[in-house]
Amino acid sequence: MVIVKGKNMIDLTILAIGPLKDKNLRTVANNYIKRVKPYVRLRVQELTAASFSVGSQAKAKEQEGKTILNYLDKRASSLKPASVYLLAERGKCYDSPQLARWLEQEQPLILVIGGALGFSPDLYARYSQISLSPLTFPHELARVILLEQIYRAAAIINQKDYHY
Repeated sequence: MVIVKGKNMIDLTILAIGPLKDKNLRTVANNYIKRVKPYVRLRVQELTAASFSVGSQAKAKEQEGKTILNYLDKRASSLKPASVYLLAERGKCYDSPQLARWLEQEQPLILVIGGALGFSPDLYARYSQISLSPLTFPHELARVILLEQIYRAAAIINQKDYHY
């Protein structure tokens, strides 16, 4: 863990299915990525989304699940082991101060954002889940919300004026 101005730097990877296609969401996401740099060793890894049509959703979820598992297996063999959590509406919810404490403790950490269809049953069975809200968000918006909450957590940890 790297020490920054007397505080622990958060080591975090966001693993996401597909890129941010909406340029407005991409702009907001990039803004938060810049804001967290002094406090978070952040990596955003985008994996290819599976194409699907009506009737092929289960196959697409399975394909994306395999893509995620392949990435995580390759990463596990080459780097320091990391805690892996799926972002899912049925996961454990935190308020912002709780999330900040949790991020400090879970080092290094990989947070996985599924594609438009969510996660395969294999992933749900294998990994714990956290939730941004009991509501369901589009995966692109969930990434922006997650980045904002990571910045908010970093501000709380480093006692910056952001969270009131």
